[in-house]
Amino acid sequence: MPRPEVLDRIKEAEREADEIVAEAEEEADEIVAQAREKADEIREQAREEADAAAEEQIQDAREDVETERERILAEGREEREELEARAEEQQEAVVEYVVSQFEEAVHAQT
Repeated sequence: MPRPEVLDRIKEAEREADEIVAEAEEEADEIVAQAREKADEIREQAREEADAAAEEQIQDAREDVETERERILAEGREEREELEARAEEQQEAVVEYVVSQFEEAVHAQT
């Protein structure tokens, strides 16, 4: 094979190799871009799921707080009613005691 043909074949092989490398680099860039896009989608989906989970936990906590609040208020009402009942039961005895103490004080001064 004459030298010029060999040189032409070498140049052609180098050109083909350059094209293959360029195509491979383009493909690699495209794969990286797709991977980044997919990673962004996954991050966004994870963020949305985390936000939804957080909102659900907040709602659950609010419901728990409201339940506890209602329980505490009910206990407070019961306690108040018991105190009022005991106070009413003792009211007559207290009035009698105060009147007797007053009468003793008045008799002691006369």
